[in-house]
Amino acid sequence: MERMSLRKLGKSDLMVSPVGLGCWQFSRGKGLGGKQWPVLQDDEIEKIVSLSLEGGVNWFDTAESYGNGESERTLARALRKAGKSADEVIVATKWMPLLRTAKSIKKTIDKRLESLGGFRIDLHQIHLPTSFSSTQAEMKAMAQLVKARKIRHIGVSNFSAKKMRAAQDALSRHNLNLSSNQVRYNLLDRKIETNGILDTAKELGVSIIAYSPLAQGLLSGKFHDNPELIKERSGFRKYMRAFKSKGLEKSLPVIEAVKELAEKYLVTPAQIALNWVLQFHGEMVVAIPGATKPEQAKDNADAMKFKLTQDELDHLDEISSPFKN
Repeated sequence: MERMSLRKLGKSDLMVSPVGLGCWQFSRGKGLGGKQWPVLQDDEIEKIVSLSLEGGVNWFDTAESYGNGESERTLARALRKAGKSADEVIVATKWMPLLRTAKSIKKTIDKRLESLGGFRIDLHQIHLPTSFSSTQAEMKAMAQLVKARKIRHIGVSNFSAKKMRAAQDALSRHNLNLSSNQVRYNLLDRKIETNGILDTAKELGVSIIAYSPLAQGLLSGKFHDNPELIKERSGFRKYMRAFKSKGLEKSLPVIEAVKELAEKYLVTPAQIALNWVLQFHGEMVVAIPGATKPEQAKDNADAMKFKLTQDELDHLDEISSPFKN
């Protein structure tokens, strides 16, 4: 089977694997964000990271708000344990703008670097589009960090098409480009295709980083097979409409189509769903599924080992079209 190759992130010099590892689950129960996940032990985290690396994953996405830096520290320890140096992996993190001004971006950067313990910030992102400062002020602060060699490239997260354009306009005054916009995107949430985000990203040469590419595990099919499973889960999923009986009924045709292709390719339904996200728009979309178990990390990485045909991509596109709005 044909394997996917590295992709250029936006107009940067970063060459990333189509699948990265989302590291929110490394928060170790700390902070508000950490309460959404089970507390993982060091050996589990080390195995998740090592299996990701073995599977061809070369980049990791974390954030200041993931356990108040705990995810960053935990990731750095696991990478060192795996024998990796800053030159061998790509690390992305994020600044949390809530109740802050752009001045905080520069004030907190040394803390980010300290938490990452020797690993560079290859991509620094604005976590949310809401702060006490303008997008222009945030991008100016980010540009100053690039020039000071504190960070290498600049991204945003959850930005609308309008705010993404404003970010690029601001960066262009510093002869820099916006590399990425990290947004929720999967077969059961395709809003970026109709709200202008995807079209604007294509126009600007900005990569889309898809978070929640498996719809919080919904696309694995396990919750359709056994709806009682959701009651056992910690965190926010059990309260989401998609996991209620009507939500499961609406997504069932997509799950059935994914399962059918999984049988053909002798892979898991989750790998089919992830493969579609990585392929349907060429190379402009990369994904950062999380993993709370080593086998999930291997499963995610192995989604890069094959390619669905155009007919199969189009079939999943048609089946999932109700989720564009």
